[in-house]
Amino acid sequence: MKTNFRIVGLPLAQFEPLFSLDDNELAQKGARRLMVDAKPGFPCRVSLQDADIGERVILVPFMHHDVESPYRASGPVFVRETAKEVELTPGEIPDVVAGRVMSVRAYNDQGVMVNAAVTPGIELESQIEKFFRDAKISYLHLHNAGAGCYSCRVERA
Repeated sequence: MKTNFRIVGLPLAQFEPLFSLDDNELAQKGARRLMVDAKPGFPCRVSLQDADIGERVILVPFMHHDVESPYRASGPVFVRETAKEVELTPGEIPDVVAGRVMSVRAYNDQGVMVNAAVTPGIELESQIEKFFRDAKISYLHLHNAGAGCYSCRVERA
Protein backbone atom coordinates (compact mmCIF):
# COMPACT_ATOMS: atom_id res chain seq x y z
CA MET A 1 0.00 0.00 0.00
CA LYS A 2 1.29 3.47 -0.85
CA THR A 3 2.02 5.58 2.22
CA ASN A 4 0.33 8.91 1.67
CA PHE A 5 0.07 10.41 5.15
CA ARG A 6 2.00 11.91 8.03
CA ILE A 7 0.81 12.13 11.65
CA VAL A 8 1.61 15.47 13.29
CA GLY A 9 1.76 16.39 16.99
CA LEU A 10 1.18 19.83 18.46
CA PRO A 11 3.97 22.44 18.53
CA LEU A 12 5.74 22.68 21.90
CA ALA A 13 6.08 26.48 21.73
CA GLN A 14 2.36 26.92 22.40
CA PHE A 15 2.68 25.18 25.76
CA GLU A 16 6.18 26.03 27.06
CA PRO A 17 5.05 29.21 28.87
CA LEU A 18 2.71 27.08 31.01
CA PHE A 19 5.52 25.02 32.52
CA SER A 20 6.84 27.90 34.64
CA LEU A 21 3.43 28.87 36.05
CA ASP A 22 2.39 27.91 39.56
CA ASP A 23 -0.83 25.99 40.19
CA ASN A 24 -2.90 29.14 40.82
CA GLU A 25 -1.70 30.75 37.59
CA LEU A 26 -2.48 27.56 35.69
CA ALA A 27 -5.97 27.46 37.21
CA GLN A 28 -6.61 31.00 35.94
CA LYS A 29 -6.02 29.62 32.44
CA GLY A 30 -8.27 26.61 33.05
CA ALA A 31 -5.22 24.33 33.24
CA ARG A 32 -3.83 21.93 35.84
CA ARG A 33 -0.51 20.31 36.64
CA LEU A 34 -0.90 16.59 37.30
CA MET A 35 1.37 13.80 38.45
CA VAL A 36 1.06 10.77 36.18
CA ASP A 37 -0.18 7.76 38.13
CA ALA A 38 -0.99 5.31 35.32
CA LYS A 39 0.47 4.28 31.99
CA PRO A 40 -1.20 4.46 29.59
CA GLY A 41 -3.52 7.25 30.60
CA PHE A 42 -1.79 10.58 29.96
CA PRO A 43 -1.07 10.82 26.21
CA CYS A 44 1.13 13.82 25.37
CA ARG A 45 -0.06 15.69 22.27
CA VAL A 46 3.38 17.17 21.55
CA SER A 47 5.66 14.11 21.84
CA LEU A 48 2.89 11.67 20.85
CA GLN A 49 3.97 9.40 23.71
CA ASP A 50 2.24 8.25 26.86
CA ALA A 51 3.75 9.98 29.88
CA ASP A 52 5.58 7.74 32.36
CA ILE A 53 4.37 7.18 35.92
CA GLY A 54 5.84 9.91 38.13
CA GLU A 55 6.12 12.44 35.28
CA ARG A 56 4.37 15.79 35.47
CA VAL A 57 1.95 16.88 32.76
CA ILE A 58 -0.12 19.95 32.13
CA LEU A 59 -3.79 19.40 31.31
CA VAL A 60 -4.95 22.41 29.35
CA PRO A 61 -7.89 23.41 27.16
CA PHE A 62 -6.81 23.65 23.54
CA MET A 63 -8.48 24.85 20.33
CA HIS A 64 -7.58 21.87 18.15
CA HIS A 65 -9.83 22.74 15.21
CA ASP A 66 -9.58 26.51 14.83
CA VAL A 67 -11.65 26.97 11.68
CA GLU A 68 -14.51 29.18 10.57
CA SER A 69 -17.03 26.37 10.27
CA PRO A 70 -19.59 24.69 12.51
CA TYR A 71 -16.87 22.11 13.28
CA ARG A 72 -14.66 24.53 15.21
CA ALA A 73 -13.70 22.60 18.34
CA SER A 74 -11.61 22.61 21.48
CA GLY A 75 -10.96 20.22 24.30
CA PRO A 76 -8.47 19.14 26.95
CA VAL A 77 -4.98 17.94 26.03
CA PHE A 78 -2.07 16.60 28.07
CA VAL A 79 1.44 17.95 27.53
CA ARG A 80 4.45 16.41 29.27
CA GLU A 81 6.71 18.97 30.97
CA THR A 82 9.64 17.10 29.37
CA ALA A 83 8.01 16.93 25.93
CA LYS A 84 10.07 17.20 22.79
CA GLU A 85 8.45 17.73 19.42
CA VAL A 86 8.33 14.64 17.26
CA GLU A 87 8.63 14.42 13.50
CA LEU A 88 7.27 11.12 12.30
CA THR A 89 8.14 9.60 8.95
CA PRO A 90 5.38 9.20 6.36
CA GLY A 91 3.18 6.27 7.31
CA GLU A 92 4.55 6.00 10.86
CA ILE A 93 1.86 5.45 13.49
CA PRO A 94 3.00 6.11 17.07
CA ASP A 95 2.16 3.65 19.86
CA VAL A 96 0.08 6.32 21.64
CA VAL A 97 -2.38 6.04 18.74
CA ALA A 98 -1.87 2.42 17.67
CA GLY A 99 -2.71 1.18 21.16
CA ARG A 100 -6.10 2.89 21.41
CA VAL A 101 -9.45 2.82 19.65
CA MET A 102 -9.58 6.01 17.60
CA SER A 103 -12.27 8.21 16.12
CA VAL A 104 -11.06 9.35 12.70
CA ARG A 105 -12.65 12.59 11.51
CA ALA A 106 -12.17 13.60 7.88
CA TYR A 107 -12.38 17.29 6.90
CA ASN A 108 -12.48 19.15 3.60
CA ASP A 109 -10.48 22.31 2.88
CA GLN A 110 -13.22 24.45 4.47
CA GLY A 111 -12.97 22.67 7.82
CA VAL A 112 -16.23 20.77 7.37
CA MET A 113 -16.37 17.13 8.41
CA VAL A 114 -17.24 15.00 5.40
CA ASN A 115 -16.65 11.52 6.82
CA ALA A 116 -15.79 9.74 10.06
CA ALA A 117 -15.04 6.27 11.40
CA VAL A 118 -14.16 4.53 14.64
CA THR A 119 -11.33 2.04 14.30
CA PRO A 120 -8.83 0.15 16.46
CA GLY A 121 -5.46 1.88 16.34
CA ILE A 122 -3.81 -1.16 14.80
CA GLU A 123 -6.12 -0.74 11.79
CA LEU A 124 -5.56 3.00 11.37
CA GLU A 125 -3.27 2.80 8.38
CA SER A 126 -5.92 1.25 6.15
CA GLN A 127 -8.60 3.69 7.38
CA ILE A 128 -6.36 6.70 6.75
CA GLU A 129 -5.42 5.43 3.29
CA LYS A 130 -9.11 4.84 2.52
CA PHE A 131 -10.10 8.38 3.51
CA PHE A 132 -7.23 9.96 1.58
CA ARG A 133 -8.33 8.20 -1.60
CA ASP A 134 -11.23 10.71 -1.52
CA ALA A 135 -9.97 13.94 -3.14
CA LYS A 136 -12.49 16.00 -1.11
CA ILE A 137 -10.69 15.14 2.13
CA SER A 138 -7.90 17.58 3.02
CA TYR A 139 -6.86 16.35 6.49
CA LEU A 140 -7.91 14.11 9.35
CA HIS A 141 -8.13 14.50 13.10
CA LEU A 142 -7.68 11.53 15.40
CA HIS A 143 -9.52 11.48 18.72
CA ASN A 144 -9.47 8.87 21.46
CA ALA A 145 -12.81 7.17 20.86
CA GLY A 146 -13.61 6.52 24.52
CA ALA A 147 -12.98 9.92 26.06
CA GLY A 148 -13.33 11.86 22.81
CA CYS A 149 -10.11 13.80 23.41
CA TYR A 150 -8.17 15.19 20.46
CA SER A 151 -5.01 13.20 19.76
CA CYS A 152 -3.30 14.44 16.59
CA ARG A 153 -3.65 15.60 13.01
CA VAL A 154 -3.06 13.51 9.89
CA GLU A 155 -1.91 15.30 6.75
CA ARG A 156 -1.33 14.13 3.22
CA ALA A 157 2.35 13.36 2.62
